[in-house]
Amino acid sequence: MANWLISIEGTLQGRHVALGLALLAAILHALFGALQKGRHDPWLTRAAIDICYGLMALPFALFVVPWPEPHMWAIFAGAWVIHSGYKVLQAMTYTRGAYTVVYPVVRGTGPLFTVLVAGVVFAEHYQPLQWFGVGLLTSGIFGLALYNMRNLTLERDTLISALGFAVLTGALVAAYTTYDAWGIRATANPFTFLAWFFLIDCFTMPLISLKRLRATAGPDLIPLFKRGLLGAFVAFFSFGSIMLATRLDRVGEAAVLRETSTVFAALIGWLLLKEKVGLARALLMGLIALGAVVMEMAG
Repeated sequence: MANWLISIEGTLQGRHVALGLALLAAILHALFGALQKGRHDPWLTRAAIDICYGLMALPFALFVVPWPEPHMWAIFAGAWVIHSGYKVLQAMTYTRGAYTVVYPVVRGTGPLFTVLVAGVVFAEHYQPLQWFGVGLLTSGIFGLALYNMRNLTLERDTLISALGFAVLTGALVAAYTTYDAWGIRATANPFTFLAWFFLIDCFTMPLISLKRLRATAGPDLIPLFKRGLLGAFVAFFSFGSIMLATRLDRVGEAAVLRETSTVFAALIGWLLLKEKVGLARALLMGLIALGAVVMEMAG
């Protein structure tokens, strides 16, 4: 599969495959966010997910994919630093705000920053209609934030800090998306990057959450790690899909298209987490998704 993916880089077929991968990442990332925000403490859930996907990545990294080239170790170190900061900010965000409130801000702010950074790092240039799509997406984000600030009653006392942490988390989404896109292009085999990334990335949250894990009662660990195992599979396919999409196509477009996840997040928050979405908030989430679609179609 690696050889086939490499062979379609920069082709029309590669662009179509990247489109499908970005949409798959959108669906899975909305599910991943709901798993972390759901029943358990977000710090514990993320720790369980990371432990599971580290164990799953271990045999692939050691015995299946080619060994990383020497220059990749410095790249992995940088990725570990960025993702560690992202995870801490994400947990702080989810402990302060409702999922349907903070998730669109995190996921909507990320692509705005990514498009700007990708223009510098990868010299990507976009058409006026694509910038209009980014504008629609941004309008939906800030409209949603203002709506929540005016109408939210639950967790009102932590809303401002939740939105602040959500914006910071979105900035690190842009940082890791751009950095990892560079990283996955720096190795001959894209699956080498993915396998070793998951193995190296798995240590931070379990160590940070070690005290919480020790305090968790034995019977509670079983459902926690069931959620962690499910989250690990979702993380593999979600992160893997968007990283392969950024290798096959332009980074900014893939990042923006992934943010159609806000629509799926609204459905998950309503159906699974029993959060009230409301017509106005749903329309604003739809505006974010529309901006992503316009940006992609105009390209």
